[in-house]
Amino acid sequence: MQLTRQGLLRSLRAVSQVALGVVLVSAGVSHLTVSRIEFQAQVPTWLPLDPDFVVISSGIVEILLGIALITLWPLRKRVGLVTALFFVAIFPGNINQLVNGIDAFGLNSDSARATRLLFQPVLVLWALWSTGAMRRP
Repeated sequence: MQLTRQGLLRSLRAVSQVALGVVLVSAGVSHLTVSRIEFQAQVPTWLPLDPDFVVISSGIVEILLGIALITLWPLRKRVGLVTALFFVAIFPGNINQLVNGIDAFGLNSDSARATRLLFQPVLVLWALWSTGAMRRP
């Protein structure tokens, strides 16, 4: 059986979607366990919510989005769009870490924190591309 270019691309998207799901579940679990304090340090001070609540809530959302990416194939475009919007919604935390010079996750310089900002658009594109949410219906 010959794999067409389109079939290969479809397979690559599927593997990428599952990989993103695994990354999100893993990150969500770390929100609730080993990295909880570091995630709290990223919560913007202007946000009128308890940082622990924000970290726990965002961890639960990440776990749910990860599971959805892995299991809800008929809704993959919608899940991809919601995941991309989630990455946009949490971006202020990364900006807060840079602006306030917060050391967390081994990011102990402004250049390291600024470099991290560049990866947020990559996550957004990963969610949109892997699920086909970027393509026209």
